[in-house]
Amino acid sequence: MSSEKPSFLVLGIPVKTVLKKALILVIVGILLGWAYAWASPHVFPRETDAGFGYGVAHGALMPMALPSLLLGKNVEIYATKNLGRFYKIGYIVGINLCGLIFFGSAFARPRRKKPASAACPAKDQNSQFR
Repeated sequence: MSSEKPSFLVLGIPVKTVLKKALILVIVGILLGWAYAWASPHVFPRETDAGFGYGVAHGALMPMALPSLLLGKNVEIYATKNLGRFYKIGYIVGINLCGLIFFGSAFARPRRKKPASAACPAKDQNSQFR
């Protein structure tokens, strides 16, 4: 008889792992919703036409609005009173910067340190660098 504990799987993944990932997703969603609620009044001016800078801010914040939108809140993700093409270019730049930071950090792998012997190979007696 084997002394292994039975592991329950969901699509081939242990249930404990699925529950942990779901909890992390919920916590991150709550934090993003809170951050968006805090930042939104500061970056959506009512009396000004939004330009490039506001476009970058709105584009960067737009993915953070998803949890609030999924929960049924009608939050702003785009300034209707804007300067046209410059605002839209800024919006696209903001979305791409947000994606670069998020996905870049999510998929970044730390560099492996080379062993000391590989960093400075021993000199060979017959080497051409005497």
